[in-house]
Amino acid sequence: MRLQCEVEVVSRLLPSCGLRGRGRGTRALLSLGRPPGGARGGSVYLMVCTARDRGGARYKVQENIEQFFTRFVEEGKATVRLREPAVDICLSKANASNLKNFLSAVRLAHQGTNVSALPLSALVPAKTSEVEKPKTKMIITSKRDYPLTKNFPYSLEHLQTSYCKLARIDTRVLCLKKLRKLDLSHNHIKQLPATIGDLVFLQELNLHDNHLESFSSALCNSTLQKSLQFLDLSQNKIKALPIQFCQLRELVNLKLDDNELIRLPFKIGRLDHLRFLSAARNKLPFLPSDFRKLCLENLDLFGNPFEQPNPLVPNIQLKIPLTLLECAARATLNYRLPYGCHLLPSHLCEDLEVAKTCQCGGACLSSFIQITVTMNLHHVAHTVVLVDNMGGTEAPIVCYFCSLDCYSEFLDDTYLQSSCDY
Repeated sequence: MRLQCEVEVVSRLLPSCGLRGRGRGTRALLSLGRPPGGARGGSVYLMVCTARDRGGARYKVQENIEQFFTRFVEEGKATVRLREPAVDICLSKANASNLKNFLSAVRLAHQGTNVSALPLSALVPAKTSEVEKPKTKMIITSKRDYPLTKNFPYSLEHLQTSYCKLARIDTRVLCLKKLRKLDLSHNHIKQLPATIGDLVFLQELNLHDNHLESFSSALCNSTLQKSLQFLDLSQNKIKALPIQFCQLRELVNLKLDDNELIRLPFKIGRLDHLRFLSAARNKLPFLPSDFRKLCLENLDLFGNPFEQPNPLVPNIQLKIPLTLLECAARATLNYRLPYGCHLLPSHLCEDLEVAKTCQCGGACLSSFIQITVTMNLHHVAHTVVLVDNMGGTEAPIVCYFCSLDCYSEFLDDTYLQSSCDY
């Protein structure tokens, strides 16, 4: 019978001897059995094999156990105290169920009863894979080193496969449920499978320098909402991000440089953990109105063709009188009435999710006045990379008004303030 866990063998009588710390802090394989060639009725031993001592240290079991300590067995921990030699074999990080079965077998072997019925193992040296610490990190930076016939270790937490000319994400990677950091930069990936969202512990995803044209809304609705903190989509071919993108609310660092973005996510202000944002060298004409809600440490929007704002040339989408749909939508949002797909058709829920907010704080759906105004980016970021070669830190941002009255009031306030400045 065998058990894999971490082991420390501690002498109780001679703390300075070589037994102190045997196997300490390392993965070990415990075997309960007889030596090869031993008689069927011969002694049963407990053998501890580690990476430093694959041949193993053997300890006689029958009538040699002084005490079992099993208070924390449900946590995968236990201690077996031997009489000769006077050592404690401390077990940890074991599977609780396997540990219980192993200790039960050791107890029976100690008592000398039902030994013939025990699932004893041949006491042979352990294989390297059985005693080495599980591999948690793997870095591959060339196509020739990419494994084609071997699986990735299931214990991986950090995997980098760069410069491998991958056209798609390997399905074997999507089975690595412990992954926290996945780096697929410098490949030829065109599409992301929705099953990336099944990597429930994934905190960092690097897709820099690929051929992506979109980012799936399915990923935005996955468990990545709760785990993803770093996302690098720079140097791809993305024109826009889905409305659902702002459901990735744990994002701290977002890189969108060198794409073909014509707009940033409409509700980007919902990313309230975001601290680092770079979207340099895209095709952004202006910033969404929600942008002013961000609170960043570092912002880089260099090299975008921002339009010159002109508040006196509005885009008027007002419908007078307001439609019944517009009135109902405004009332739902302004009075914070509960809604959902169990109450409204899904397309109406989606419309409500992307409703505009007027300068007065009221909501508007499809009836509004839109203008762009200038915003100093230092209002939302502590450090701002210059927007252009002229030393500017200002960019145009969209403003919405739910009525002519709100628009007129804004103009009056703006130009009254300008007159006072003079």
